[in-house]
Amino acid sequence: MQDMKKTIERINELKGLHNAVILAHNYERGEIQDIADFTGDSLGLSQQAMQQEADVIVFCGVHFMAESAAILSPHKTVLLPELYAGCPMASMVTASALRKEKKKHPHAAVVCYVNSTAEVKAESDICCTSANAVEVVNSLEEEEVLFVPDRNLADYVACNTSKRIIPWSGYCPTHNQILVSDIIGAKEEHPGAEVLSHPECRREVLELSDRVFSTTGMLDHVSRSPAEEFIIATEKGILHKLEQDNPGKRFYFASEFAVCPEMKAIDIEALMFSLERRQHVISVPEDIRVKARRALDRMLAVKRNR
Repeated sequence: MQDMKKTIERINELKGLHNAVILAHNYERGEIQDIADFTGDSLGLSQQAMQQEADVIVFCGVHFMAESAAILSPHKTVLLPELYAGCPMASMVTASALRKEKKKHPHAAVVCYVNSTAEVKAESDICCTSANAVEVVNSLEEEEVLFVPDRNLADYVACNTSKRIIPWSGYCPTHNQILVSDIIGAKEEHPGAEVLSHPECRREVLELSDRVFSTTGMLDHVSRSPAEEFIIATEKGILHKLEQDNPGKRFYFASEFAVCPEMKAIDIEALMFSLERRQHVISVPEDIRVKARRALDRMLAVKRNR
């Protein structure tokens, strides 16, 4: 405990020394969320960083999230405390593979989930989040949409639009392993609980859910809901914030195995070392950054114009 206290004191000292801001995704370890200046979902955090006067952004998340921060804040230094904190789903699509697929569907708009690399964003027409994917797709003039990289989110969108969705074959291993049997079992154990699922889950899981939300959507809904019990179908790191914000409410996870190893890669010491050594710097080549920024800005324009 004393070592933890000293480490936290050192992090705060270094943060002031480097004029740094610490961002933590909702799935990160509890102690990382507690020391962060801002917690949230990946794009929301990058937008938050844009508004800060900080010179250094320490992104406690995975690689594509730090890239998004670098895309939106090119004049700031972006650090990722653990370089191997990647995203399996983001790795399931490459820019070269996407270019080949685009040739097969020349009239399709390419919608790219933000859980993707900067190079893939640069090959896309517009980005989306799990919260606004349906809205983004419905805003397009094109009737055909090539949706990358998450097939489950693509399927969710397909159920909520008249457009033809061509899904990529990628998926989030953590969400994809949550099964119908998990939801049924949890509902039998907790029949009065409200079931909240992330749209990266399989369609059959979503169909058994009361509500479908992004991580931020879940947090907001639980805080407003009169319900006292919730079955949660997403990565277990969200429990930390759910319990902090909602004392007295009870949470049950659909699957005890819904843990993303990459999201747990950053611990408190890694965060300290990142600030001490200014590692690992995440940057995006300017030609890719400009194209990827265009796809992100187009998405943000949809939000502004709705």
